[in-house]
Amino acid sequence: MYLRNIEKYPDLADGRCSAITSWDGYKIRTATWPALVGTPKGTICLLQGRAEFIEKYYEVIQDLRKRGFSVATFDWRGQGASDRLLPDPLKGHVRHFSDYGKDLDQFLKEIALPDCPPPHFGLAHSMGALILLTRLPRLRAVLERTLLSTPLIEIAQQQRVLAGKDLSQSTIKNSAAFLRMIGRGRKFMLSVSRSPFDRLGFETNSLTSDGPRYDRNRQYMKDFPELAIAGPTAQWLHEACTAMEHLQSSEFQSTIHTPSLIVTAGNDSITNPNSAEYFAATTRAVHSVTIPGSRHEIMMERHILREQFWAAFDSFIPGENRPIRNTPD
Repeated sequence: MYLRNIEKYPDLADGRCSAITSWDGYKIRTATWPALVGTPKGTICLLQGRAEFIEKYYEVIQDLRKRGFSVATFDWRGQGASDRLLPDPLKGHVRHFSDYGKDLDQFLKEIALPDCPPPHFGLAHSMGALILLTRLPRLRAVLERTLLSTPLIEIAQQQRVLAGKDLSQSTIKNSAAFLRMIGRGRKFMLSVSRSPFDRLGFETNSLTSDGPRYDRNRQYMKDFPELAIAGPTAQWLHEACTAMEHLQSSEFQSTIHTPSLIVTAGNDSITNPNSAEYFAATTRAVHSVTIPGSRHEIMMERHILREQFWAAFDSFIPGENRPIRNTPD
């Protein structure tokens, strides 16, 4: 296990890359960096979205370290440089969505908690935020606060168009469940890209309005194709929809006590910001803020939009001499 392209980021050369073995035998790539101050403010546990990888977050890691935080992160199973789950390495697949949560628990137990200074905070994007939310009730004593960037609480309408039809998320879930039932759970869903390089060009992309950052992230996949995955399988989609559905119950929402901030993007066409804001409004420990004009990948956006994200981060994640509240107002 190693970090690609790290030689172009000399100020990240002190990072430590290693691997843990999951409970079911898969290698999970991890990486940690110390803070750039003598007395760190704590550790940020950085959790990526679907189809992402550690290298994509080099700039974000630099930003966090300059703020006085250590950083701990890892590639989810089935993507990045962690072990893939199917013979076709491009398929975005998972057997059970709870497998992600078990990997998170193990990462915290083996890497973040013993090796990185407290207090520990969660910073999660999209799918990573969904995984963290499903696990948050049992992490109350582990993470002081969490910041969730464009969490995958509901798929945006633009992504729910299959075969020219605007489908509800429940219809997509049922379709994926049917494919899974007839033995096609490991197949790509209809109308999804079979290749990570078939995605739209910058002019029509849904991820960021920053051209250089978009090109940088695409170049990673060209230079290191082993890090890339394509579209999700039917089984992944069914599992993800089931996890999103679970978040909607008031019983589950009442079990979240960790102070959390959801940051939504005003121009998000990957996840539904309205659903994320509603989740925040109905969950006592969760609040939300919107960055107008931003697309889905807020941390990869133009400078003026990233500044707003980091302002929200700085005001919510406590640093030195700032009180930490373990319960919401």
